Amino acid sequence: MSKNKDVTISATSTKSKVVQVIIYVFLTLFAPLLWVVITSLKDDSTLMLSPWAMPDKLMFENYTFAWTAGNLGRATLNSFIVCTITLILSMLFGAMAAYAIAILRWKLAKLTLTYFLIGMKFSKLKMSNSLIGIIIPYITFSLPITIYILVGFFEGIPRELFESACIDGCSVYKMFGTVALPLAKTGFMVTGLMSFVNNWNELLLAMVFISNEAKKTLPVSLTKFVGPYNTNYCQMFAAIVLAIIPTIIVYCMFSNQIVDGLTQGAVKG
Repeated sequence: MSKNKDVTISATSTKSKVVQVIIYVFLTLFAPLLWVVITSLKDDSTLMLSPWAMPDKLMFENYTFAWTAGNLGRATLNSFIVCTITLILSMLFGAMAAYAIAILRWKLAKLTLTYFLIGMKFSKLKMSNSLIGIIIPYITFSLPITIYILVGFFEGIPRELFESACIDGCSVYKMFGTVALPLAKTGFMVTGLMSFVNNWNELLLAMVFISNEAKKTLPVSLTKFVGPYNTNYCQMFAAIVLAIIPTIIVYCMFSNQIVDGLTQGAVKG
């Protein structure tokens, strides 16, 4: 009887420790985000006096100020346009290049892969103050990792499938669309998520190429809240919360599909 009791106590203690670990991990991961949200609802004086305390009054007007003063509506639209076009074109060109490198047999395949991994030169096309002026370098920088990951996925597809499709009369392009793309869906989820999040948060190129207020992307617009002599911290945190919401939504939408695809692949193997 005592042994059973000891086992029960030990199991309860183990579960309690596991719960504590989960709580600590949750707080470690989400506490900074929670603090940002709480701070965005304060005024600057409350933040300076009690940075860790809950706000006495919820300052929802911080979000109104951030949205209007920071021109976040237009900036969000610009970021969405840039990231979407970059995502579609980089995935399309990256998939075609990865398919040619991994599946088709030609002498310069490995050299071409090395070229993409090193990167491509972006010539000055005098396209400053236009969204296309940052879409092109975004595609350039998204292609190497996209091609590298998709080459691995395409090489993992049994070559017998392509041989059978070829015997059935499929052209190279039809094999690409009907065999390669559906079987590499997980790879598209991974590279698509990485590309979208990286380009959404990119700041340096957007600041270099865009000076027109109407063409600025979201990360550039966030810099308005930081000045040489004064910084609107609470309004800035409100703007940050608004800026990270789309990336969280995109991650939540595609992360489950990535996990499902990996699980299905493991089961099939």
